[in-house]
Order: sequence, then structure tokens, then C-alpha cells
Amino acid sequence: MRFTFFFFLLPLIISCNSCSNSSSVETPIVPADPPIEVINDPITPISDTDALDLVQQQSIKYFWEYAETNSKLARERYHTDDPSNDANIVTTGGSGFGLMSIVVGVERGFVNRAEAVSRLTTALTFLENADRFHGAWPHWINGNTGHVIPFGTMDNGGDLVETSFLCQGLLIVREYFKNGNATEQALATKADNLWNGVEWSWYTKGENALYWHWSPNYAWQMNFKLEGYNECLITYVLAKASPTFPISNACYTQGWARNGAISTAATSYDIPKIFNHNGTGSVGPMFWAHYSYMGLDPRGLTDQYANYWDLNVNHTKIMNKYCIANPQGWTGYSDKCWGLTASYTRNSNGSTGYTAHQPNNDKGVISTTAALSSFPYTPVESMKFLKYLYEEHRARYVGLAGPYDAFSPHYIWKTPRYLAIDQGTIAPMIENYRTGLIWNLFMQAPEVKTGLLNLGFHSTQHGF
Repeated sequence: MRFTFFFFLLPLIISCNSCSNSSSVETPIVPADPPIEVINDPITPISDTDALDLVQQQSIKYFWEYAETNSKLARERYHTDDPSNDANIVTTGGSGFGLMSIVVGVERGFVNRAEAVSRLTTALTFLENADRFHGAWPHWINGNTGHVIPFGTMDNGGDLVETSFLCQGLLIVREYFKNGNATEQALATKADNLWNGVEWSWYTKGENALYWHWSPNYAWQMNFKLEGYNECLITYVLAKASPTFPISNACYTQGWARNGAISTAATSYDIPKIFNHNGTGSVGPMFWAHYSYMGLDPRGLTDQYANYWDLNVNHTKIMNKYCIANPQGWTGYSDKCWGLTASYTRNSNGSTGYTAHQPNNDKGVISTTAALSSFPYTPVESMKFLKYLYEEHRARYVGLAGPYDAFSPHYIWKTPRYLAIDQGTIAPMIENYRTGLIWNLFMQAPEVKTGLLNLGFHSTQHGF
């Protein structure tokens, strides 16, 4: 049977500011359409080590072999069924994940070091000349011209959250290459200068909080205050760590932590949530446990509000238990096929769309990055999913740059497509599970340690 997919770009459905303290499981909904058939592919055994090596190497290809051709940064998306689609749209946050992925590639020998330095130098030179808005890059950049591509009518200026994901990558590049040869040191200096140019304090608009967007045409009209809990912790951490434009502690405690209202005693599946996840009585999509913690090491990390290792482990275990419980009755969900996060999705009419999958927005679609990027938190559960992909369904769900973005066993559906923000967390987070490389590089940055201490954080893992 041949399927035709239509892609409708939707803005990422993320947090709202009201959260329930309910510990109840979402109300079961019987799926409207029954499964068409059950497909069992032949099992091809692969060792744990080989599977980890393979998924890392393949995922890094997205940022190496399928990068935007001029800037060498990350394309927003790559469709194997339509490779020219949005070929020159560069994604800022996804490019930050790409920087970290390339560092993993160098460390693992998947990418030649000298070639990586040359490629990264081209990418950072492009960023030096690209549009910036009080130091922040836009969500999307034209890879040919460096000019902003509006993400929405009023979203045509600086995107502070995407910029923070990029800066996480810039700091990793700086720390990894700073003691290398002259060319590598020059690259590290570029990364440092770019990071220091972000005017974090501008994005408070004079309040004790950070705001997501600023536009030269629409100013603060989008008015999206960054309040926890969602994926934006790293934005506050970097804004405080900035040597040039730091924010006050009050921005963190009053804006992000909402004067303590971020915390909750609620549970889900008898597991403490620890934080109120914006917009849901359960937990949010799994990328909330990934994007801020690519570099920020949650091991032994605490402040007055949380133990961040427990926060992320609990989030992941709740998601795993939700998928196993499968209250909506989707065919295929199990202890080896699980994981909900923002990704491509199957629309009700069979076309391809985009949504932030989570327990209160479960479409019967598994996002491959959800379990794979959670390896540090749930190594046993994540390995079951990795083996499910590479032993049982490799021909079906794995393509030229690693696992496809999303699939649905219930609807016998997959999308042979990739998104930078999904593919980009896989190799770095698996590397953090294996060696702690990206965590250690980020946490050794002196301004990161100072910023965290000033906010009241401590890390037993890193001795402060």
C-alpha cells in the first residue's frame, strides 16, 4: 500500500501557566481506528555496545552529511521522501544540538577532527554574520543569506530559548577545542565571542523574569514569559552565567520558579513529579528532560527546589509506565516500545503533522528520540527500545540518519523524515550515559559554575 504524507508546520505546543496537582492517570480513550495488521519483522541480534555505536554514528550523519550546504549548520528538517523541502532553513536550537553531536563524532572517531574544526569554523563564521536581535539569534535563519526567516508573523526577531540551546553547544565547542592547536584555539575563541554577545538581560524587559521573544517590528507583543516547569531551565542558567549581560537572582526565583509554585508533592504512577509540569496534571513531553540537560549535568545537582537527577529520572519513569499501562489502548505500546515527545505525528486523516506528544496528548505515535535520549535516566528501559528498533524493526523504522522521527504501530504508520531538534539530542545524551563527555565539558566552564552557585545550585558530581 502506498501512503502519501502531507506536512503542516505547526508551532511547538509547549507550556501554559496553570498546572494541576492531580496524581491521577489520564482518562482512557478508545482509539477510533483499529490496527490494520500486526507486522513482525525477523529479529537480527546486535550487542548493546554495537547498537549504541550504530545509533550514535547514524544520528550524527544528520548534522554532517545532511547539514545545510552553505552555513554547515543544521537544517530544520530532512525528508527522505522530499530532500529539497526547506533545504536552506537553518534551525538555531537544532544547530546547537548539532555542535554537540559533532563533538561526540570527533571523540568517537566517527568524524575526522581536522575536518570537524574546518566545518565548525565555517558554521561559527556564518553565525557571526547572521541576523541577531540584542545578541539573540532568531528561531530560523536563511542558510544562504543569514537573514531571519519568520517562525510566525510576530516571531521575526530574537528567540532567547533557541539561542540558549545554541549557546549550550557553543560552550561545548569552546571547552573541547580550547587547548588544541592554533586553528582549534581560534575556533574556541569564536565560540566564546558569540556566547558573550547575547544580551540576556535585555530579554527581561525590566521585570524579574525572562521573555522568549523580541521583535524589531512587534517588540514584546508575543509576551511569552519563561516560567517553570518546561524545557527552559537552561535559558535561566546561561542568563545568570553570562559574563557580559547577566540577570538577577530574582529573575530565577520569581520568574522561573514562580516563588516556589514550581514545586509539587503530586505523584503519577506513585512516582513523585517534583515539579508542576506546565499544562498537564501528569508530565510533559520528554524533551523537557533533554534540551536543558544536554550540557547541564543533573547528576547530584540540587537547589532549593529540586534534586534534578531525581526530577529527570522520575519524569522518564512516569512516561515509561504510562506507555506500558497504555490507558488509551494503542496497539504496540509496551515495555520495549515507548516514549512520547514533540515530533512529527499522524493526523486523524492519515497525513503528517506535528505535535508535542505527552500523556494528555497521546496520538498513538511513538517519537524515537524520547526513549533514546533518555538513556542516562533509564538505561535498561531505553536499551529495550533501542533493541526493538535495531533488532526487530530496523528495515522499517531506521533510515539513512538513524531512527526515523516517529512511527505508530497502531496505524502501521511511519514518517521517513528527520527533525534537527529530535535527532540532535540522541548522540549527546547517549554519550552522557556512556562517558559523561558533554556534561563534563559544560560543567567545567568557569562561568557556568559561578552562575549556578550564584543561583543557589550545588553539584556533588562536580564538587561545588
